[in-house]
Amino acid sequence: MGSSARPKPRRLAGKLRQIRTALGLSQSGMLERLGLAEELFISGISKYELGTREPPLNVLLKYARAANVYVEALIDDSLDLPPDLPSPRKSEGVKRHPKPQH
Repeated sequence: MGSSARPKPRRLAGKLRQIRTALGLSQSGMLERLGLAEELFISGISKYELGTREPPLNVLLKYARAANVYVEALIDDSLDLPPDLPSPRKSEGVKRHPKPQH
C-alpha cells in the first residue's frame, strides 16, 4: 500500500449542498434530519459543503438515505443527482453527458 492520499470526489461538496437545499433545510435542519445534531456542529456541515472537509462514510450513507440515492451517486463524479430529491425511487444517479467541444 502506498502512502499517497486517495483521490477525493471533486463534486461531492456540491452534491451535499444540493441535497440539503432540495430538502429545504438549513444546515442545522440538515443535522437534525441526518440524526447528527448530538455528534456534529453546523460548521461540520458547512465544511462538507465547502469541500474543506470530507464526511466520514456513515455521514455519506445518511445523506444518501435522505436523498433516496445510492452512495455511488454521491461519490462518483461522472454521475449527477436525480432532478427530484428525495428521489421518488432509489436512484443510482444520472450519467453525466460530456460538454460538447467547440
